[in-house]
Amino acid sequence: MSKSIQIRMGGYGPPTTSFSRALKLIGDRLEARFGDGVDIKYIWNILDLGYRGEDILWLAEHGFLTIVYQSTSYLTDRVPELGFVDLPYLFDNNEQARNAIDGKVGKYLTRKIEDRVNYRVLGYFENGFRQISNHLRPVRAPSDLAGMRIRVLPSEVQARSFQLMGAVPLRQDLSDVIKSIVDGKIDAQENPFANTVTYGVHKLHPHHTVTNHFYISRGIFANRTAYYTWPEDLKEAMALAVREAVIFQRGLSEIEANDARKAIEDRGCEIVDLTPDEYAEFIKAVKPQHDDARDIFGDNMFDLLNAG
Repeated sequence: MSKSIQIRMGGYGPPTTSFSRALKLIGDRLEARFGDGVDIKYIWNILDLGYRGEDILWLAEHGFLTIVYQSTSYLTDRVPELGFVDLPYLFDNNEQARNAIDGKVGKYLTRKIEDRVNYRVLGYFENGFRQISNHLRPVRAPSDLAGMRIRVLPSEVQARSFQLMGAVPLRQDLSDVIKSIVDGKIDAQENPFANTVTYGVHKLHPHHTVTNHFYISRGIFANRTAYYTWPEDLKEAMALAVREAVIFQRGLSEIEANDARKAIEDRGCEIVDLTPDEYAEFIKAVKPQHDDARDIFGDNMFDLLNAG
């Protein structure tokens, strides 16, 4: 490369998270390959600069950042098809979910994102299965959520899921959640254990339940305008680095989940592991949503899912 290409990577968590470490891996691989031909900078947590979590989307789309990650749920208003992978209890385990996101479902959703947003989708990190925490009472059944104000991601699909469970869902950006918990404006939240610990929610919520209700991916989004100015060897090196980083991040995510559970227990919090019968009650509560999903998303999405 004749001149140094600037690549600014950003996220919304400390540099110790699996997502930040995966971004650093990408940068390290590119620097090892191209040396001074690339100029890589990191903004680990845009919240520290006064931005909201959702702002990372436009920061990348308009080129202020070159590569970012964000939960795909944040794009469902612009890319409704992404609501399909927001359906509750769509996946049974990480392997099944990863196969779908890395397979035909993910490729289809990538095309839809790139059709509507100025992104080149490089891959998908794993945010993983989500659990419920609250400050009111233990949750062992959907009836325990009755009237409970719970923060959800900005996804109408996810909001409806909790309505069916009896809760009062409030769509809210990450940057507002802690203040709302402290102020008593919300009673509960749902996140992977790692996020719950990263943002200190376990210091405020004594009750946690392993519901595994949603599996969420975090897309790796590059500003498309910048991406298509890169020489082919940089694009190829980026693709290789991202593939390695995705595997690395997903492995770290599993470790983080175990470490976070221990941190929650060490804090003295209660963690409810549902029995099979209790788990089945949550699936039963959201069945109407699955019954309607073909009308909303069409047979094509389910066919892609079943095709692997």
